[in-house]
Amino acid sequence: MPLLSAAVRNDTRCARRSSLHAYRPRAAEHTVLHRIVRTHLATFFAAAEPAGGVPTFVEREFRQFLGCGVWARGFARFRCDACHAERLVPFSCKARAVCPSCGGRRMAERAVHLVDHVLPAVPMRQWVLSLPFRLRYLLAWDHVLCREVLAVYARALRGFYRRRARRAGISDAETGAITAIQRFGSGLNLNVHYHTLALDGVFARNGDEWRFVPASPPTPGELTRLVAAIARRVERLLARHGLPLGEADADARDPLAEDAPALAALSAASVAGRSVLGRAAGARVARIGNDPDAYTPKPEMPWHARHASFDLHAGRTVRADDRAGLERLAHYLLRPPLAQERIELLADGRVGVTLAHPWADGTRALVFTPVEFLENGRARRSRAPARRETPGVPTIASREEWPSSYWCSANPRENMVRG
Repeated sequence: MPLLSAAVRNDTRCARRSSLHAYRPRAAEHTVLHRIVRTHLATFFAAAEPAGGVPTFVEREFRQFLGCGVWARGFARFRCDACHAERLVPFSCKARAVCPSCGGRRMAERAVHLVDHVLPAVPMRQWVLSLPFRLRYLLAWDHVLCREVLAVYARALRGFYRRRARRAGISDAETGAITAIQRFGSGLNLNVHYHTLALDGVFARNGDEWRFVPASPPTPGELTRLVAAIARRVERLLARHGLPLGEADADARDPLAEDAPALAALSAASVAGRSVLGRAAGARVARIGNDPDAYTPKPEMPWHARHASFDLHAGRTVRADDRAGLERLAHYLLRPPLAQERIELLADGRVGVTLAHPWADGTRALVFTPVEFLENGRARRSRAPARRETPGVPTIASREEWPSSYWCSANPRENMVRG
């Protein structure tokens, strides 16, 4: 392959000239995750076959992942106009649920865009809304309903900031927020919830100009009233759709089970942290480090409130001048479900997943059979129509609408030479 050999030699010379921007192929086929998928994918499909099999888009995404970064699947050729060095880059799979490499690239690109072109230089606060188990399952496959619940939550949050401004004598106030809809929990379970970056205050008119008025931290009473209002409005929304939320209504009609029974079973089990395929069907995922007999009440957190299984947290903030901290927080909102370094193939053939932070009961890691691991990985995206991606942007205003003084005067990335 003279073309490939010459390009690699030129790329090496270019890398010596500028080691800061040296390109390193990811070699996805050598990772633990790739080994698990290519070895056990057929077994996973066969285990789901009695329930009707997995949908076509599930099989397609797994097979695309197996070809991610593989030279034989195709590559792009780049040539530097200055030094004439050439570089070959293999095509990526762009899978949204199973590929850490593509998910990490998407996270980095979107975080940079938010910090450099969307979010103004004002104080920011992260709001996290967690939902009841039954609602997580409903939103996992009904993307229209998921957006409608997001709209209810976004309107409530916007109203919270504007009411506080009116009480402070500011009548013509506006704020904004951007929300990432995360579909996964720390244990790889299906857990649809909302992470929101909100301007922590309001913009108010001062003649022909806008000025930003920072907000004080929310009080416990305000948080309790806000999460209760969100819960009531969401319950009314579900009632209009004929989708009851209570445990007593668990036998209500399930369109996903009627349309794709295997996927419905995977999703319902993943929400509950259980397995549905293989010999351990119905059992909870094995844990390492937990004490099953210990009483482990959830620790009280500041800026946290709960109502009817709706959970609202607003404890993380970023200063107006901390753009690096804002980018780190944007990474957190947009992160992929799993990092390669957290996956380990154990000696007995099972898959160990280390938690980023220990759970309240002391759990430090989870242990899956390969089929359990694949079923949890796929259940995180129950029915994802093409190009319907997060984050959602319900209330943020465009950059041109805010005063120029609230945008960073210099963007160092604009002067970087991108490799």
